[in-house]
Amino acid sequence: MHSIKLTKRVGEDGILHLDIPVGIADREVEIMVIYQPIEIPKQHKTPEELGWPPGFLEQTAGCLADDPIQRYPQGEYEEREPLLE
Repeated sequence: MHSIKLTKRVGEDGILHLDIPVGIADREVEIMVIYQPIEIPKQHKTPEELGWPPGFLEQTAGCLADDPIQRYPQGEYEEREPLLE
């Protein structure tokens, strides 16, 4: 038994046409077809639709333009004991 996976488009008439070369001739074969519609992704959402504040990307694009990137002082921080495993 062999499996062949194809992605095909159903015509406007609602009929799926398949031409599958199987590499054998003049023999009977048993065929099983399982089909599953493919979900087409929706149109790209805007940044606002994805939860970003209006103008955020325009305001922050290129904000790390320093070459090389500089990390400015981060202030004081608390030192903790390492966790035991």
